[in-house]
Order: sequence, then structure tokens, then C-alpha cells
Amino acid sequence: MSFDITAVVNIMGLAAVAVFAISGALDAARQKMDILGFMLIGTATGIGGGTLRDVLLGNVPVFWIREPVWILICLVASAVTYFIAPKLASRSRTLIWMDAVGLALFAVVGTEIALEFGTSSLIAICMGVMTATFGGIARDVLCGSNLTLMNEELYITTALAGSVVYLLLNSFNLPNSYDLIGGFLVAFILRALAIQFHLKLPNPHRKD
Repeated sequence: MSFDITAVVNIMGLAAVAVFAISGALDAARQKMDILGFMLIGTATGIGGGTLRDVLLGNVPVFWIREPVWILICLVASAVTYFIAPKLASRSRTLIWMDAVGLALFAVVGTEIALEFGTSSLIAICMGVMTATFGGIARDVLCGSNLTLMNEELYITTALAGSVVYLLLNSFNLPNSYDLIGGFLVAFILRALAIQFHLKLPNPHRKD
């Protein structure tokens, strides 16, 4: 089965923006912000990584200025989260899993967009990792939370793995979207295992 690659990238990108916006809004809930605070944090989280990517690539105006639907997705996702958050049993746990999904989606989408822009494989991987992680950094800084990427569990590594697997599958000329889905699954499963089993890279500077 083959799909239009542009449509697949757009769908995965929209899903990533929505999921990251939800994660940002959940952090706003922990800080007991009002609905405008939810929208601000959710939007910054949803578009943060993609904005950095576009600026570094010189792909300006950045994606959400060219197509305001991305901002609309963030605002709607954040507003819905504002009303749903009080009903969630564990906002922190939900935030972690929303972040994991967004991380995996953005890792492959960011890499694909960079390749389409004509970058080398190395730069595409860098753009994938930046796209996947910068929104979470913006969320944590704005909310005054501990940086998620500073946790001992695998985080940046999972985005890197997803990006690299996407590139490897892409080099085999597989049917459209197989490489994107493969990269996403690797990044998400690795992050899920890290969350569940506290997987981490060896670090001689860390005292276990």
C-alpha cells in the first residue's frame, strides 16, 4: 500500500503539534493557570520545535505563519485540555505519555522536512532531534518545571534513534510512509521502555 508522502507528513505533523500542545497544557494545569495560560503554554510547546527547525533551515516565514491552522490546532487542543484536566486521575503520568508520543512523531517529521529542504543526512538528524525536544524545553522553562530531557531515563536518545531508523528505512526505497511509521515506532517504543523500566545510558559521572 502506498500513500501520498506529503499528506502523511502533514497528518503526523498535526498530530505531533496537537499532542505536544496537550502536554504543555497539562503542565499548565499542574501550575493552576487559567485558560489563557493553558493556550500560551500549549501553543509554545506545540510549535516550539518546528519553529526552531524552520529558523535554522532558513525556511521562513516559519510553518505556522504560512499556515495558521497549526496555531488553531494548538489553541483548540489546549482549550479542550483545560476542561478535561480536572478529570484526569494522574496529570503527571498523562503528560509523560503525551510527551513520548509527540517526541516520536516530531523526530521523524522534523527529519523528513529537513531532507525535503535539501540538507545532508547528518543535519536532517539534528533537525529531527531539535524538532522533537525543543517544544518540551520551552514548556518546562515557561512552567518552571524540571527539564524533562535532564531526567536520567532515555530521552534525547529515543528521538535520535527514531530519526536514524527513519533515514535507514528511507534509503531502502520502501513504499511511502513505511519509513516514517518505522522511525516513529522505534522512537516511541524505546521511550516507553525507558519510562516503564527506567532505562538510561551508562554515565560515569552519575552516582546510582
